[in-house]
Amino acid sequence: MKNPQLVVMAAGIGSRYGGLKQVDPVGPSGEIVIDYSIHDAIKAGFDKVVFIIRKDIEETFREKIGRRIEEKIDTEYVFQELDKIPMGFKVPAERVKPWGTAHALLCAKDAIDAPFAVINADDFYGASSYKTIFDYLKNADLSGDVYDFCMVSFILENTITEHGYVSRGVCSATEDGYLAEIVERTKIQKFGDIVKFTEDGENWVEIDPRSLVSMNLWGFTPSLLDEFEQRFPKFLEANISNLKSEFFIPTVVNDLMSEGKAKVKVLKSEEKWLGVTYPEDKPMVVEAVNALVSNGVYSEKLWG
Repeated sequence: MKNPQLVVMAAGIGSRYGGLKQVDPVGPSGEIVIDYSIHDAIKAGFDKVVFIIRKDIEETFREKIGRRIEEKIDTEYVFQELDKIPMGFKVPAERVKPWGTAHALLCAKDAIDAPFAVINADDFYGASSYKTIFDYLKNADLSGDVYDFCMVSFILENTITEHGYVSRGVCSATEDGYLAEIVERTKIQKFGDIVKFTEDGENWVEIDPRSLVSMNLWGFTPSLLDEFEQRFPKFLEANISNLKSEFFIPTVVNDLMSEGKAKVKVLKSEEKWLGVTYPEDKPMVVEAVNALVSNGVYSEKLWG
């Protein structure tokens, strides 16, 4: 079996940051989050990375991010575009929103030929998270009747900000460590030493800060892509006129679990997730990365 591959969802990076020129460095030598992600993945054993981007940011993405990474690992680029839909369907003229994360992976189907991990381009997951998911995917069962998937869960208190609320998928697992469900909590906030969530913006409910949450670090076998291919037309039939509808990875995974076609092993990471949810988070991320450099986790010049 081929080594597991890494898929980086980066099609939205330009719009999220207001243009690639504004992807701020977080490392001492100008490194951005993607640099640390790829470095950690290579160290874990991944030997191919697939970037999912938009065609209109290809040149800038390659120049600012891709060139230095291409020297370190087998690199492939695929494009998520609105018009990449099955024959017989037409993109509504008013549609501007992407078709979602499951569609992004479907666009990469021809570039993936081994078990693969999926990450967000702008999330810092930590070195041990990549090692954990690589080791699982390396031994994934490709021949069973039930798909062998996994996800890396994080401890809630390691993923929240001091500067406002966050949205997290709170996970529950079976006794043997498989995912039972993910409940989306769209507003989770820290109040001193207490963490609470609200569904209506008024009534706050305390939640265990050690709860396990999903940060979209998934591990799949290529069989999932075949499922996406079969299910995307049905999604379009039901939703194409809804300009905000999206074809999401967790939705399909949940359907497969409900149908008894997939099991998702819940792996656990003690790493502190880093991300810039609010502008005020940026100094904290820079400080955390510099601390890792000072402690010898990363070199001052990551790529030498």
